[in-house]
Amino acid sequence: MDLFSCAAASSATIIPSIDKGAFLKLQNGSDIRGVAIDGVEGEPVSLPERVTEAIAAAFAAWLLDRKKPDASRRLKVSIGHDSRISAQKLQDAVSRGLDAAGVDVIQYGLASTPAMFNSTLTKNKDIFCPVDGSIMITASHLPYNRNGFKFFTNAGGLGKVDIKDILERAADIYKNFTEEGLRDPQSVKRVDYMAVYTSDLVAAVRKASGDIEKPLEGFHIVVDAGNGAGGFFAGKVLEPLGAITSGSQFLEPDGTFPNHIPNPEDKEAMEAITRAVLDNKADLGIIFDTDVDRSAAVDSSGRELNRNRLIALMSAIVLEEHPGTTIVTDSVTSDGLTTFIEKKLGGRHHRFKRGYKNVIDEAIRLNSVGEESHLAIETSGHGALKENNWLDDGAYLMVKLLNKLASAKASGLGAGSKVLTDLVEGLEEPGFAVELRLKIDQNHADLKGGSFRAYGEAVLQHLSNIVDSDPKLEKAPVNYEGIRVSAFGGWFLLRLSLHDPVLPLNIEGPNKEDAVKLGLAVLSAAREFPALDTSALDKFVQV
Repeated sequence: MDLFSCAAASSATIIPSIDKGAFLKLQNGSDIRGVAIDGVEGEPVSLPERVTEAIAAAFAAWLLDRKKPDASRRLKVSIGHDSRISAQKLQDAVSRGLDAAGVDVIQYGLASTPAMFNSTLTKNKDIFCPVDGSIMITASHLPYNRNGFKFFTNAGGLGKVDIKDILERAADIYKNFTEEGLRDPQSVKRVDYMAVYTSDLVAAVRKASGDIEKPLEGFHIVVDAGNGAGGFFAGKVLEPLGAITSGSQFLEPDGTFPNHIPNPEDKEAMEAITRAVLDNKADLGIIFDTDVDRSAAVDSSGRELNRNRLIALMSAIVLEEHPGTTIVTDSVTSDGLTTFIEKKLGGRHHRFKRGYKNVIDEAIRLNSVGEESHLAIETSGHGALKENNWLDDGAYLMVKLLNKLASAKASGLGAGSKVLTDLVEGLEEPGFAVELRLKIDQNHADLKGGSFRAYGEAVLQHLSNIVDSDPKLEKAPVNYEGIRVSAFGGWFLLRLSLHDPVLPLNIEGPNKEDAVKLGLAVLSAAREFPALDTSALDKFVQV
């Protein structure tokens, strides 16, 4: 199907050829990511405007195939973006691609990823909702020169198979492009959807507090948006609820990210929000990633509530509401978290694979086969609740924490973050934890022309055989990813990265000495594979 006869047919010049393989390389699991602007040596632009137009048109074609609207109705697609400096350029290109494919374009401007999915569910004709599909222009916490796309329908985010389909379509569409290019859309609607989304968050907290207008009055809460898209949370959510937000930082969108990487897993970022809490004597600190689908918190004492602690906290909240429910997490969660969820909280911990979409899809699957699950959450800060349509929404996770603060205050239990800190009391935490990355050299002769994935699987199989022959090492009885082994009072997990020629190794132990023993067990297998770079592990065990 030629969607592009509207591009000036008088030009016979064909634009530079890009093969299907180059398009497929833009896939990053259930997202598309690439280099959008020049500026970093050795990183040529892989996501120019014409490629973006083709991808947007391909999404429209994919959507038309699935929605099959009658001739009288045009599909509607919303577009939003984070604070990246390439955002406007790509938004314009996406708009051209959608328009050329016969789809109505609705631009939201600066937005969060969760809001974009929400726009497929909101019922409000005045703002053209619900839309049929949605595109978020973002590359999460990646450097300033990168950008990418996340796609949604009312069924949720698109999966890996869908993304591959769209990129294959895009490659075919691109072949028909001419030098003159696509015209700008004749009609683009612009909507302040973030006003709708934030009002829903405010309403959720008020409802949980018993319809108190300002349930957070007296609380001092600071926000660190890392110059991403999350700055709205201070002025549009916390302040209407009565909270004091002085001392909040990096709320202004700035796609060069001059202060720190907007990433709740980043050490520097967490140190920044911790300093803000302590310097301002705040009750709570909240930090978001660039597009607000991940978050973390800091209590009034400066204790970080991220990774295993955030999962423990959210599990405690959800299990109060849904006793006995299953909590689905990624594969690198600690043994102490399992004990906390199952022994203290009375829930079930289902440790699954890395990848937020994997975790969410597994929770949905469990519900479909009769095992109740209300929370799917990763150590990265991605968290999704059944009550929120399985949307991984960093702002909504924080709303659940705010609900606890508000209800504690309304019950006379006092202000401050103690109610949250108390919920994770008893969580056993490792004395020592480390993540190492063992890279596979894809050009090494030992691969014998095979794929890095096959080589990585061979490493894992060899390690599995070694573990089976060592009585001191005990494999996890249920495990969905890599090799997870308990020994020396701790555990390790060696797995193959979802997308890259890397074997990430997570080790937790009561102390570094025992963690080194676990590392040595892995090294005994890894040494047999010359294409595997074990330098990080060698250094860790001091060999």
